[in-house]
This record gives sequence, C-alpha cells and structure tokens, in this order.
Amino acid sequence: MTEAEPQADRTSTNNLDQGAGLSTGEILNSLTKPPGSLGQLEEIAIHLSQITRQSPPIVPVNSAVAIFAGDHGVVENGVTPWPSEVTYQMVLNFLSGGAAINVFARHVGAKVVVVDVGVKGNFDELPGLIRAKVTPGTSNLALVDAMTLMQTKQAIDVGHNTACDLIDQGAQILATGDMGIGNTTPSAALTAALCNRSVDEVTGRGTGIDDEHFARKKQAIGEALARTSQKTEPLEILSSLGGLEIAAICGFIIAAAEKRTPVVIDGVISLAGALAADAIKPGTRDFMFGGHRSSEPAATIALDYLGLRPILDLEMRLGEGTGACLAISLIQVAAKITQEMATFDSAGVKDASQ
Repeated sequence: MTEAEPQADRTSTNNLDQGAGLSTGEILNSLTKPPGSLGQLEEIAIHLSQITRQSPPIVPVNSAVAIFAGDHGVVENGVTPWPSEVTYQMVLNFLSGGAAINVFARHVGAKVVVVDVGVKGNFDELPGLIRAKVTPGTSNLALVDAMTLMQTKQAIDVGHNTACDLIDQGAQILATGDMGIGNTTPSAALTAALCNRSVDEVTGRGTGIDDEHFARKKQAIGEALARTSQKTEPLEILSSLGGLEIAAICGFIIAAAEKRTPVVIDGVISLAGALAADAIKPGTRDFMFGGHRSSEPAATIALDYLGLRPILDLEMRLGEGTGACLAISLIQVAAKITQEMATFDSAGVKDASQ
C-alpha cells in the first residue's frame, strides 16, 4: 500500500463557525499575556468556539465518557494472551468504580456510562450500564466479515442513541471509551484500510504482547486486509474489519457532530471509530478533539490523517477513555482563560503591541 497524504486542515471546512473562532482569537489577544503564549490552549479555545458557535466559549463543565464494550472473534487466532472473559470482567470493574477510567473521571467530574454492545455473556440490570447488545461478539475478521451490514448499522445506532441521550441529559462535552479484548487488531486493520497503510505500519503490541502473539496479530490483519481489498464503501469496510464497539463509537461521534457537541477521541480503538465516522459522514472530524497520542502506531497515523493535534502525549495505551478524559480538564481550562483572565485594559497593564 502507498502512504496516504494527511487530510486537509479541519479548520478550513464549512462545518465550523469561523466568525466565532475569530472573535475568540481577538479575546485571547486582548488578555494580559503575549499573543499566542498559551500555545495549544489558545487553539483549543478557538476550536471550541468554532464547534459551539459561541464566543467566548462556554466552559463545558458537564462532561460524559461512554465506554463501549464488545468481544472479538479474531482472539481465537492467538493475537493476544488475554482471554475474552476479561471483557466481561472489566465491564463489572467499570461499574463498581475500580478501573483507571473511573479514577480519572472522578478527578475531572465526568459521568461514566458503560454500553454493552457486544460482550459475550449477559449482565443483570446495573446502575451505569446500558444493555444494548447487538450480538455476543464479532466473527473472526481473518476469515470472514466481522459483522453483517445489519449488525454494523445496529451498533452505529447504539452509539448514536447513547450520544443523543447524554447530550439531552445536559452533557456539554463527550469522550469516547472502549473495552474489548483483542480490539487493537480490528483497529489496526481499519486504520490500514481507511488510511491506505501497510500491516507493518499500523500494527503495535497492544497490551505488550510477545513476538509470537505479535506475529499472529500481523498475520490476521494481513489476511483480513486481503479479504477486504475489493471493498470500497466505508460501511462495508467497517463491517468487514471492525468491532461492535468500534461501530458504536463511530455512531457516537457522528451524533456529537450532528448536535455540534465537542467529542474528545481517546486512543487507537476510538480513532478507528473516528476514521469510520468521518468516512461515512465527511466533515465529522471538525467536531473532534484528539485527546492524546497513544503509543500504538496506528494512533499517530489516524491522528495525522484526520488532522487532529493530540492534546496530551503521555505514552498511554490503556484505552477505556482514559486519555480523552484527562484531556477534558485542559479543554475546560482553555475555555476558562477566555472568561476569567483580565484584559490589558481592565488590569491597567500596558499592551506592548500598542
């Protein structure tokens, strides 16, 4: 495969309110600091205004993280040493508040919801759990399509409905999360297919797998890409290679864009969903923030393709929405700057530019 060019700068599209962004830029330049001295925080504030059509941007204090969970048939190929049962167990861990994402969410004040879109095994009705299972896990993508088109559409709808419900409940900013043993394999395959990259370029070691599992993972991705090579429609590619949670994340992001609500994208699994979302509905990228740069190679490829500059780069690769959740606090600070800092005039400070 040949290397794909990064896509156009997201701020050049018609989806964003350029006027609101310019107004926020003027506010930032009037504050008691050298122009541009707060770096990426200023870019974040401007982008937030462009998305929400508000200047200065409202501080998005009501935040929500949606963790979509599903299992993967490709695990039978030995792509990971972790058994699929861990997906079920981790969902219970999320719901009991014991996972990393729970710690991070409590720190930033974010609501956490967990969505069973494709976990093997059934859950009782539990607080914080949305039971929306499409099917208990995908088929083995190395051999056959991971999902049918109908299952893919149903999973997209699950994510779309989740985002709409959270926004209707008052969420002002959303973050994507995931759980699914083996899901870096479909994520890498989707990234390769949608960004026109090779198996070697996109494949990382996920949870830290050894050489044997790594070789099996690359082989499975290569077989899946060969089987999918004649498919051209984004929905068909997602059905062929993706996971149920990835399709749900895709729908989640599309809904956020439709409602002009900023959505913070987590790591490599969420980025695969983001690639699918923008391919299915072009321009969706305009409403995204890149939460962080995962250490998985496919994450950097996807970020560059979408034109997303990651807010954090902490060498994280956990998933769950952890990187996206941490980034929310910086987005909130970026908005607060425009509302709480003094201007040169109000502080009686001489502006060197005048």
